[in-house]
Amino acid sequence: MTNSKYQSNTGARILATIIDYILIMCFTIIYVYQFGEPNEEGSYGVSGIKAMVPILFWFFYLPFCEWKTGTTLGHWVVGLKIISENGAELTLGQSLKRRIFDLVDISLCFGLVAFIVVISTEKRQRIGDIVAKTLVIKK
Repeated sequence: MTNSKYQSNTGARILATIIDYILIMCFTIIYVYQFGEPNEEGSYGVSGIKAMVPILFWFFYLPFCEWKTGTTLGHWVVGLKIISENGAELTLGQSLKRRIFDLVDISLCFGLVAFIVVISTEKRQRIGDIVAKTLVIKK
């Protein structure tokens, strides 16, 4: 694989992430309004076992789909695929590691951390990719 494969997909990765997290946020908002209870502040919330559903959706949508298909809807739309750095099959553990680091990569400063790390690394990896030993490439 050549470096150009990594260098040309930063914009596509940003768009893929936006698509994926808008989908997750929409699901969560609709779910909370449909199955949540109103609180004192006039908003809705879920608690107990009901609070697990958005977490399970996140798990099946991101780590599980990446593991099974090498992509998510956002990555598929823009023509990207997640692969293992060493060429082996992507594992569920790798995908979980990638996604747990979304908290650092994407949540801090609205993705600025991920953007800076991606444009600064030779293989265009964000922190989650470095830890999980994965690459995001064009299909």
